[in-house]
Amino acid sequence: MPRSLRAEKLKEFRATHANQNKSNVTTNLDRKNRDLSQGRFTSAFANKHGHHNRGNWLSAHRAWRHHHRAFFVPWYGGVFWPYAYSDIFDYTFWPYGYDDSYWAYAYDDFFDGVFWGGYAPSDVYAYAPSSSRRSSSAPRVRRAAVAELCKQPGTGVTAWPFAEIESKVGLSNEQKELLAELRNAATKATGAFKASCPADQAFPLTPPGRLEAMMMRIDATLQAVEIVRPPLEKFYSSLSDEQQARFNQLGPQRQAANEETREALPDQAKACKEAKPGLTNLPIEQIENALKPDKEQQANLDRLGESTVKAVGILQAACPDATPITPPGRLDAMQTRLKAMIAAANTVKAPLETFYSSLSGEQKARFNRLGSELAQANASR
Repeated sequence: MPRSLRAEKLKEFRATHANQNKSNVTTNLDRKNRDLSQGRFTSAFANKHGHHNRGNWLSAHRAWRHHHRAFFVPWYGGVFWPYAYSDIFDYTFWPYGYDDSYWAYAYDDFFDGVFWGGYAPSDVYAYAPSSSRRSSSAPRVRRAAVAELCKQPGTGVTAWPFAEIESKVGLSNEQKELLAELRNAATKATGAFKASCPADQAFPLTPPGRLEAMMMRIDATLQAVEIVRPPLEKFYSSLSDEQQARFNQLGPQRQAANEETREALPDQAKACKEAKPGLTNLPIEQIENALKPDKEQQANLDRLGESTVKAVGILQAACPDATPITPPGRLDAMQTRLKAMIAAANTVKAPLETFYSSLSGEQKARFNRLGSELAQANASR
């Protein structure tokens, strides 16, 4: 074969081979992204019930009042779980106002918050709003608004339907006194949330700092539940069977929402037991690619990856198989989930701190900005 023809054939072969490799890489990447999108606690709810509209930023504690299903808000400014007070206690009384995947998102956003901060590589998860869309629809965060929200969690005692309980349940004088004790406990519970506000608006900027702030917020939520639960159980136990039935029916009862909840539960319980590569593999791989760890740092990163797998398992064990019917039952489920989140955080805490402390100043800076840089890169595609 003449040299000129050989050169032309070689060029053609290389071009064909390169296109095949590019196609294979794209196919493998698409397959990996699909696998990761399924490796989330919310995988059972992907593309169901309009979850792609999750970025509409309607305040969670007011969502049910406007006949919307509430979603989980992980960060507002530098405050993790800004609507924790309202979310916990509104869910206790109005569970069907909340999205079926509410706590599944809470678990996903817990891990996203540690590694990505207020950002996440949402292009990997097809059912999540894009970073560009989320940034355009999100409200502008003001320091004063963050401070007010943190110091005045939810709407205080007005978030509780005390007047509705008294008028619809039909209480005796003794039961009214027990309800007053419950009201006092609800007021006291707000103090735990105020104590978890960032000092002087010193919002966390590092992964270990974010985890510490998240742990404080979750612990404050658990304290609030532990304050309220005994008087709630005491009040509920004082009710007759008929009164308990009325109490259980408080809040808007939408049949469609109830059917959606029952339909979703089997998928949710099954999904909780499945592997979670979207929460374990992806962040470790992205950290490794961005920071290029040396041998010692790699060993620390491997331990962080192992601890993340264990932490995900802790949350899997706390997933509910059904939505409790009674307010005390729902508050008990909240307590179980919060304890699991704290245990998961403690599992990751030491390995994360060890890995972070082993990094150079340049690597730490890259790690701190990793979430925002990934989000910007994804938004520009």
